[in-house]
Amino acid sequence: MLLTVCGLIAQDAKLPVLIIDGQNNHNWKGTTPVLKDALEKSGRFTVEVSTTPANADEFANWRPDFSKYKVVLSNYNGQNWPIVVKIAFEEYVKTGGGFVCIHAANNSFPDWPEYNKMIGLGGWGNRTEKHGPYVYVKDGVLVRDETPGPGGSHGPQVEFTVDLMPDGKEHPVTKGLPDSWLHAKDELYDRLRGPAENMKVLATSFSNSTKRPEPMIMAIDYGKGRVFHTAMGHADHSMKCVGFYTVVQRGSEWAATGGVTIPVPKEFPTKDAVVPVK
Repeated sequence: MLLTVCGLIAQDAKLPVLIIDGQNNHNWKGTTPVLKDALEKSGRFTVEVSTTPANADEFANWRPDFSKYKVVLSNYNGQNWPIVVKIAFEEYVKTGGGFVCIHAANNSFPDWPEYNKMIGLGGWGNRTEKHGPYVYVKDGVLVRDETPGPGGSHGPQVEFTVDLMPDGKEHPVTKGLPDSWLHAKDELYDRLRGPAENMKVLATSFSNSTKRPEPMIMAIDYGKGRVFHTAMGHADHSMKCVGFYTVVQRGSEWAATGGVTIPVPKEFPTKDAVVPVK
């Protein structure tokens, strides 16, 4: 009985998450509280935030202790982390730590090869064919396009439909979600490129700019670690959607444990209607 009770306690223990912010070409001061709320509302996580120091000397000595957390969530897009932090982060994920990459965090660190492997695909930051192929879907098939050109673009903010790929219908993060649902007003990233190694595209969205389905939700294996990556989440209004909350909650749990216990809400967006977070 003691072993059974201990097992239940361990299973039900909340998962510690570290959100990193402090630099971003997006409004991280507005979005980090929403991400924190999304995780805490699930009842599955405890959340701490590490905001990188604005002072150059303090930034050079910034040393987050990744080992304290089951998941690190990046809401960061800015200057390179100190080299010792980059090395520690690589080791953390490679040895089994979870990583969640949100929207503009995939713009970060174009010349950090291991980070590019973690996120699978990225945009901007002078990314080109040297960083990997464009990846998108054509006729239902994932394409790796080696055409030269810059990585990363988007059209105006709009509501758009998220469509599950075959892998998404079976993956723990997105299994049980509807085949298609409407996402809140957001930037629809397109022309993302990168190594795309050990990556499953779970869902796509059709871009009016490229006229093709673009990766929107991805799961990547990096060493023993798991990475959940969504290109959604430009602003607080883009995140305050039951669909976004759900995939971030479930993606974070999967990154931490390899499984998902967080249920899909009964009131989930449909193909025709966004469901705002209450």
